[in-house]
Amino acid sequence: MDLLTVFTLLNAGSQLLGGINDKNAADNAAAAAQDAANFNAQIIERDIDLLEKQRQFVNANFGVSNDRKKQSFKAVQGEAKANYAYGGIDISEGTPISVLRKNAREMKFELDTDKFNNDVTNMQIDDAQENVRLNAQLARMEGGSSAASLRAQGTSSLISSVGKAARTLTA
Repeated sequence: MDLLTVFTLLNAGSQLLGGINDKNAADNAAAAAQDAANFNAQIIERDIDLLEKQRQFVNANFGVSNDRKKQSFKAVQGEAKANYAYGGIDISEGTPISVLRKNAREMKFELDTDKFNNDVTNMQIDDAQENVRLNAQLARMEGGSSAASLRAQGTSSLISSVGKAARTLTA
């Protein structure tokens, strides 16, 4: 074998080796891109747990607030009854009963308003959790897209190097 043939074979081999190395590097970069996207998605998904803890605090606060309002209502009603009774007024009819009913309606309104506000807050937390889930999914999909692009570049480089090696051998 003459020296020119040896150099031609070496050149073709190095082109093939370069393409294989490019393909391997692109595959490694693709795996790293996907790993990074998965890691980012996991960090994003931590917010779901934080939002759930927020929900627990909101609901616990709602329960405590309702209990305190009910206790306060009982005290106000008891005080109203005691004041009317102390004044010698019959509390079974007329103004005293109207006052007690008004207090009861006001209390019901307060509790209903609190429940509505708590329900709205829980819906907002649900929306925020879904938004976080979608952002995590998007991060994974973007990583998959980047990985596919990098793998395609590696494959393209490998095909190109095979073509160059073939031209070198046929020249």
